[in-house]
Amino acid sequence: MKETPFGTGDGLGRIVAAGRNSWQGVKDAWRLEAAFRQEALLLCVLLPVALLVPASAVEHVLLAASLLLVLIVELLNSAIEAAVDRISLAHHELSGRAKDLGSAAVLFSLLLVLLTWGTILLPRFL
Repeated sequence: MKETPFGTGDGLGRIVAAGRNSWQGVKDAWRLEAAFRQEALLLCVLLPVALLVPASAVEHVLLAASLLLVLIVELLNSAIEAAVDRISLAHHELSGRAKDLGSAAVLFSLLLVLLTWGTILLPRFL
């Protein structure tokens, strides 16, 4: 087991190390990924709206979760792109496909935001 300040790689030490790694991933995404920054700013603008709009608790959760899902999918897409680029920067059909599929996943998560927000908010304002 890997030694940490909290003992071996089990328990609290592992949780702290995982949290540190996760935070580093968020910082890297913010620094290196323009799409992540844009989507994070969208979350900062829309999350208060999601929590303040007159809606049920479940609807509040759905509005917020759809926004968080975009960030999750963007992080996964960025991870795929980084792994593909690490393997080779040369053009390859499979590399392009992997990146396109990740991008498509982001697109569908954004469509889910539109569907969720439209379904919950449009009836309230029409």
